[in-house]
Amino acid sequence: MADAVLIAAQAGRALAEAARRAGLRAYVADLFGDSDTLALAEAYRLLPGRFGTAPAADATLAALDDLAAQAGSPVGLILGSGFEDAPDLIARLAARHRLIGASAGTVAALKDPLAFAALCARLGVPHPAVATEPPPDPTAWLLKQVGGSGGSHIRPASRSTVPAGHYLQAHMPGRPHALNFLADGRTIHILAVTEQWCAPSPIRPFRYAGALARGTGESPSLSARIVEAVAAGTERIVAATGLRGLASADLLVDGADWWLTEVNPRPGATLDILDRRGTPLLAAHIAACLGTMPDLGAHPAGAAAAQICYADRELAPVPDLDWPDCVRDRPCPGTVVRRDAPLCTVLAEGADRAEVLALLETRTANLRAVCAAKKTHPEEAPS
Repeated sequence: MADAVLIAAQAGRALAEAARRAGLRAYVADLFGDSDTLALAEAYRLLPGRFGTAPAADATLAALDDLAAQAGSPVGLILGSGFEDAPDLIARLAARHRLIGASAGTVAALKDPLAFAALCARLGVPHPAVATEPPPDPTAWLLKQVGGSGGSHIRPASRSTVPAGHYLQAHMPGRPHALNFLADGRTIHILAVTEQWCAPSPIRPFRYAGALARGTGESPSLSARIVEAVAAGTERIVAATGLRGLASADLLVDGADWWLTEVNPRPGATLDILDRRGTPLLAAHIAACLGTMPDLGAHPAGAAAAQICYADRELAPVPDLDWPDCVRDRPCPGTVVRRDAPLCTVLAEGADRAEVLALLETRTANLRAVCAAKKTHPEEAPS
């Protein structure tokens, strides 16, 4: 029988699917329990909480203890998003289950804004200035939540007092990219440079939308000089913090200038589009965390992208749809998806960037049209 692995995240589907590709049985705890996750998981537990904050500690511990008992002897616990602002919870989890990923100390070092800024300064890595007091000119600053993910927590700064659990970061120019890598606590193996974009809403101007990895035959999105500099700086951070496993370094690039905004010490939103090599990425993640950097195989030839489709209207309840194969994170029929909340993830692969972006646009538009038709005329829309 295949090995079992415990997974806990805000949304665990991508990790559960990656576990399946790696020949592992996934035992999952998350906040959503969407149709895909339920189909992929050997067993599932719903965590209380809301997206953007760490799940309740005691409930998470109890859920994973229960799943571990059902799994028998799992190889360990893999954490996704949602734990970046809770290193104490990570430490409690690591005391009960073999943690496969960044340690509590590593997460604390990387996600404490002031400590991370000081680390970047010491290691010579360009990083936006950070502050905790209201700035004289708020237009040059952003308000961020400590340990936040997905961009929905980012707001323009104001002259008001900085709320607890938040900090200010200088608003730098440039386009967002990420260096996706595998780390073994000392060195890194670059997986890809991905382009990122936002899906702004009136109250969430920096809300994450999607990411794209170009094909091998295309011009790279960043120059070799910038990639080498970012990789060198990231490797210094990895060596200083002992980071292990799949991770990503978010950056802004403006011409020849770049700034590392944060390091995400976990498998991220690009897992769907990067897990196309000979070695499954979750198997590589486990190997690197145990101290062996695996051979990942050749980079995929084609381009790939994933984009979150946010609901443009409230779906209460979600209709019973015949979801296309390109969709993941499908909400269960009868559940409620509020307007502007994530509805699902849309995937696309193609020969190059242009083809993939066109596919994403067409598929997302078609999906919205089907949802609208089903809501307006439930007896007429396809099911």
